[in-house]
Amino acid sequence: MDQKKIRKELERLADIEYRDFSSALVPDAAPMIGVRIPQLRHLAADIAGEDWHSYLRTAKDTSFEEIMLQGMVIGYAKCTLEERFAWISLFVPKINNWSVCDSFCAGLKFAVKNQEETWSFLQPYLYSDKEFEERFAVVMLLDHFTDEKWISSAFDAFNRMNRKGYYVRMAIAWAVSKYYIKYPQRTLNYLQNNMLDNETYNKALQKIIESLRVDNETKKMIRSMKH
Repeated sequence: MDQKKIRKELERLADIEYRDFSSALVPDAAPMIGVRIPQLRHLAADIAGEDWHSYLRTAKDTSFEEIMLQGMVIGYAKCTLEERFAWISLFVPKINNWSVCDSFCAGLKFAVKNQEETWSFLQPYLYSDKEFEERFAVVMLLDHFTDEKWISSAFDAFNRMNRKGYYVRMAIAWAVSKYYIKYPQRTLNYLQNNMLDNETYNKALQKIIESLRVDNETKKMIRSMKH
């Protein structure tokens, strides 16, 4: 499927009301066509079953959906671990909003079976001075590194990260709250002895409080920990 056909298919799938709604949620995104995520994933799976190398080499970045589609194809493509890391490295600089970042990370399911290699690959991104490189790394942790083996390493990374961007701090808060649901005591110990800035720390507590999986008594205790 060439680029003209892909663009034509995206325009055919466009929903104007959805475009207007999504544009308000992702103000920093490239111009939106208005294609829903499930439809993009279906199209990406079709492309990944064809000559996806040629597609990625010639893909356009002129719309939100065209960028999102590339990330999804990288997730679906059948390739070696080294080749996937190479394509991820080329894609990450294109991420400039939370939506592309988070959808891209969710599709990189290969990471669960390749955690050691993926952890090493993520290190430069965890300590980058670029906001969406850091967010990419954090969302990868909360999506694919939630087993107990990685929790201490994740907390150590959160302490040491630059955390200069708003979307990085919100991703860390989201991750900490997710770890709390799975490992409440380990995460509570971290919250009582951490190096997070106040904004990230308080947002993590707020996300825990908002969880439907935390009882009222615990929420009261967490609320009392706010700075």
